[in-house]
Amino acid sequence: MAGELTLSPVMSDALVILGSAGIVIPVFARFRVTPIIGFILIGVLVGPYGLGMLVEDVPWLSHITISDSERLAPFADFGIILLLFAIGLELSFNRLWQLRKLVFGLGSLELLIIGSFSALFFGYASDMETTAALALGFALAFSSTAIVLPISGTSSPVGRAALSMLLFEDIMIVPIIFILGALAPNAEGGWGAITDTLWQGAVVIAILLVLGRVALPRLFSQAARTKSPELFLAASLLVVIGASLATAAVGLSPIVGSLIAGLLIAETEYHGEVESIMEPFKGLALGVFLITIGMSIDLMAIWSDLGTIMAAVVGVLVFKAIVTGTLLRLMGARRSTATETGVLMASPSETTLIVLAAATSALVIDPETAQFWQIVTAIGLTVTPLLAKLGRVIARRVDGVPEVLDGDGEDEPRTIIIGGGRVGRLIADMMTRHEQAYVMLDSDPDLISRARREGYRAVFGDAGRGDALSRLGVESAPAVVLTMDEPVLAQRLVAKLRGEYPDLLIVARARDSEHAAALYRAGASHAVPENLESSLQLSEAVLVDIGVAMGPVIASIHDKRDEYRERIEREGGLAHKPALRTTPSSKPAAARDAQGATT
Repeated sequence: MAGELTLSPVMSDALVILGSAGIVIPVFARFRVTPIIGFILIGVLVGPYGLGMLVEDVPWLSHITISDSERLAPFADFGIILLLFAIGLELSFNRLWQLRKLVFGLGSLELLIIGSFSALFFGYASDMETTAALALGFALAFSSTAIVLPISGTSSPVGRAALSMLLFEDIMIVPIIFILGALAPNAEGGWGAITDTLWQGAVVIAILLVLGRVALPRLFSQAARTKSPELFLAASLLVVIGASLATAAVGLSPIVGSLIAGLLIAETEYHGEVESIMEPFKGLALGVFLITIGMSIDLMAIWSDLGTIMAAVVGVLVFKAIVTGTLLRLMGARRSTATETGVLMASPSETTLIVLAAATSALVIDPETAQFWQIVTAIGLTVTPLLAKLGRVIARRVDGVPEVLDGDGEDEPRTIIIGGGRVGRLIADMMTRHEQAYVMLDSDPDLISRARREGYRAVFGDAGRGDALSRLGVESAPAVVLTMDEPVLAQRLVAKLRGEYPDLLIVARARDSEHAAALYRAGASHAVPENLESSLQLSEAVLVDIGVAMGPVIASIHDKRDEYRERIEREGGLAHKPALRTTPSSKPAAARDAQGATT
C-alpha cells in the first residue's frame, strides 16, 4: 500500500537503543545509581530471552525488542574501542611510563596466577583436558575494562591499580587467542602465525607513533581553524578508526590502536576538545555493548541450573578478589586499596566471552561448557557495579578510610583545595593563618590520614569521579584550588568545573607557560606556573643578597612576569593577558573588579 511505513530491523533496533538510553540514564542518575545496571537490565528485558520470546504470539513486540544480538555486535565493539580511546586521552606517555612496573609486574602476576590456578582446578576437579582447562582458566582471569574503568576512574589509587592490570590484560588478548589456535586439534599456522603478528604489530605501532606525532597536530590545527565541530568530529573518528583498523589488519586487537590514538592526541593541545566531542558517542556505544550483555542472559537456563551457576559465580568472584587483593598487599598497597580493587576486579570480562568463543571455534572447549561459563560471565558483569559499592564499604571498615561526608560537619562556604600534597598543605596553612575556611580533598588515603592527624580539614574522595565536589558544597565555595601535578587531569577538571559553575573562581597549579595557557583555555581564572614563581623568588633572593637595591629588583620581577603573560597569551591564543598572581583578597575576581571600578 502506498505511503505505508515499513520499519527495518536496523531502525527498530535503533529505536529500542535510543529509547532505552532516554529512560535509563535520567532514571538511574536521579537515584545516583550507575546506568550500567540499567542498560544490562534493558538487554535482559528486550532480548531474545525476555520479551523477544513473545514476538510470535504478540507481533507488535517486534518493534520494541531486539531478536538478533549479532546486528548490534559492531556497535558494541565500537563502544569498547571508544572507551580505550578515551582512556588514552586521560593518560599520556609519561604517565603510562610511570605505570610500567604496575602494568608488567602486577598485571602479569595477576593474569598468570589466576589463569594457571584456575586451570589446575578445572583440570583436577572436572577431568578437563589440559588445553581446555588453560583456555577456561585464562578466559576467567580477565576483568572488564568496559565496566571497571568508568567506575574506578584512572587517578585514584584504586583506579591506577585497576588500569595497570587491565592494560596488561588488553595487551595479552591476542597472544592468548593465538596460543589457543596453535594448540587446537585443527590448528593451522601455529606458532609461526604468532611470530608474524608480533613483528608486524611492532612495525605498525612504530609507524603510528611516528606518524601521529608529526601529523596529528597539523590535522587538528586545520580542523580547529575551520571552527567547524563537524570537521573536528570527523577528524577524531578518522584517527581512532584508522588506528584501530591498522592494528587489526596485522592481527592485533583494534583496542590497541584506539589506545595509541588516544595517547597521541593526549600529547596535543586539542585533547580536551576531542574528548568532549567524542563523549556522547562513547556513552551511547558502551550502552549498546551493555545491552548485548543483558541479551545473552537466559533467565530460564539460569533458573533450571540455579545452584550450580550461583556456586560458580561466587567461586570465581571470591577467588579472583582474594588473589588480586593479596598481590596488591604484597606490592605495598594499603589494605583499603587492595580490598576495594580486589573486589572490583573480581568479575569476569567481555574479553572472557571472546576467548570462550575462540576456544569453542577451535574445538578446544565444547559448546555446552562454553555456554555455562558465558552465563556465569554475564551474571558477573551484571553485578560489577554492586561489587564496586561492596568493595568501598569493606575498604572503609578494613582500614578506616575517611569518607567524603556532606559538608564534613560544616555549613559555611569554604574554599576547596584539590590535592593534599606539599602544595595543597601550604595553601591550607595560609588559609588558616588568614582565618579562611577550607577543606582539602585527595584520593590518596595515606595523605588524607596523615593530614587529619596533623590537624588539616581533609576528606577522602576523587574530585574527577562522582559527586565528591558537590557534596562538599562546590556550588557555594568561594574558590576551588587545583594543586595536583597531573596536567591532563587538571585540564579535564577545570573544563568540567567551568562548564558546571560559570562564576566559580578556579585557581590551578601549572607546570609551565604552555600548561598554563591550556588551563586558561579550559576555563581557569588563574593558572600559576610553578617554574616561574620559584625562579622569580630565587632571583629576588640572590639579587638582594649581593647588594642590588630592592626597588629595581621588584620592578624587574614585575617586568619578567609581564613577559610571561605575553608569552602565555601568544602561545595559548588568548584574547587577553592572563593574571599570573591573585591578589591577597578572598573575594572572587568579579567582586574585586567591581570594587576596583568604584574606587
